[in-house]
Amino acid sequence: MLDPSLLGRLTFHPVAPTKSGFPPGRHHLGIADERDTVLYVPQDLDTSVPVKLLIMFHGAGGFPEKVLPFLEPYADLHKFIILAPHSKFPTWDLVIGGNGPDLERLNLALNKVADHYVLDPKHLGFMGHSDGASYALSIGLTNGDIASHVIVNSGGFMSVFMQEGTPLVFIAHGLQDEQLPIERSGRAHATQLKEAGYEVKYVEHNGPHAIQPAIIELAIDFFINREVLHD
Repeated sequence: MLDPSLLGRLTFHPVAPTKSGFPPGRHHLGIADERDTVLYVPQDLDTSVPVKLLIMFHGAGGFPEKVLPFLEPYADLHKFIILAPHSKFPTWDLVIGGNGPDLERLNLALNKVADHYVLDPKHLGFMGHSDGASYALSIGLTNGDIASHVIVNSGGFMSVFMQEGTPLVFIAHGLQDEQLPIERSGRAHATQLKEAGYEVKYVEHNGPHAIQPAIIELAIDFFINREVLHD
């Protein structure tokens, strides 16, 4: 039988936490000696209720500390935690040639976070920019029974061999994207997913291939305020 992880399936299944939460701020999780995953915890996080989690995948050549500043103010405002993995190689394994070490690291990171927090299954989002957006889209749709929201900013492709669940999908793409033309990426993906029955919010903007603060605000509002209305 083919190993489901080769198709992008996570083995993560949350269990009851055995440890207390982390103090506010950034924390390296010790998933890897180099290129480690970072967790951000806001001030005054209420752990008496399930905690919202947003996973942010950086773009090619990026790193957690590059993308976290765009999200941390919203985590502080809305009281959710951010998991920012670091790809083992300059970009994500799926972009290079197939699911492998990055998926394994993501499993380890999710399990470690779940050992400290009861996670809110209605607000467990997969988000990314550029190659990270392609990764979030591909892994999010493959694991839609885990991901409640999939947020795609300037993504280039989706590689989905099996689908579980129906996460809510937010796609944003720039009309001036010089790296990934909008017709072959953002517009094509939104159309394909809508035809497949996914609920999709699609946003076009006038910017280039870069993170747009105004789009981040819309994406976070989508993550916080939109929930799947069916089982």
